[in-house]
Amino acid sequence: MESGPDVRTWAAPAKINLALHVTGRRPDGYHLIESLAVFTRFGDRIEIAPAEGDDFTVSGRYAPDVPPDGNNLVLKARDALRQAAGLRSTPPVIIRLEKNLPVASGVGGGSSDAAAVLRGLADSWGLDIDSAELARIGLSLGADVPMCLAEKPLVARGIGEELSMVPDFSALGLVLVNPGTPVSTAEIFAALSRRDNEPLPPLPRFIEFHSLRNWLEITRNDLEPAALAMRPAIGRALSWLDKAGSGFSRMSGSGATCFGLFETGNVAKRAAAEIRSRQPDWFVAATRSIGSEAE
Repeated sequence: MESGPDVRTWAAPAKINLALHVTGRRPDGYHLIESLAVFTRFGDRIEIAPAEGDDFTVSGRYAPDVPPDGNNLVLKARDALRQAAGLRSTPPVIIRLEKNLPVASGVGGGSSDAAAVLRGLADSWGLDIDSAELARIGLSLGADVPMCLAEKPLVARGIGEELSMVPDFSALGLVLVNPGTPVSTAEIFAALSRRDNEPLPPLPRFIEFHSLRNWLEITRNDLEPAALAMRPAIGRALSWLDKAGSGFSRMSGSGATCFGLFETGNVAKRAAAEIRSRQPDWFVAATRSIGSEAE
């Protein structure tokens, strides 16, 4: 990523579904969910700078997997915000995406990229637009975009657009592991055997490693069984997290990225190094989540 007086950078963190219950289905086919989600310090990065004409470039480990055309959520986000604000207020920009997260991996990478672009362009263009309007535009791009705009611990309901922030939520030590197998969210939802599961149980009053681990033990990711059946490598990722000492391991979203919960960041780093040494071709990252009181 480049730097300069007119270049600014925004983080696009990974979204981790710590628990995900599928509670119903709307007549239009959209599934209803309840999910506790956090966002991590590790993720993609978006760089925005003024330009003579619009441009978009991608770098990073997973750049080859990113569509460079209008199918990319980054460009859809730019165009949607421009349409809402008008051409006169939205001059050309160059957007550079550093793609550090695997594509189609259950951590909301594309949605987080889109959210970072919406935030970044609203600031770069000096738009008078509030968070509710940004969330409305984000929802038109995908159900995950409003929660990625929030970037704090939250419970998402509905199709993912009904958000409740969770206070008193400490930062968590996490290891993310993806065995390199992309997963189609639509295929996983289509393979569900049941869509009317129980909602999330009440959250602990204060959330840190021990209280969260105990709570997670009585929750689920309702997409995990179908994903495990379709992509057995997900089971190997979970097994490696357990072997490395994870206090709790689960798949995030529709997969294939799995997370392990660790008591400290240093323990997480050691676990990630161990898994990486055994599986050098996998995506493995030690990180911390963003707590509810993050600056």
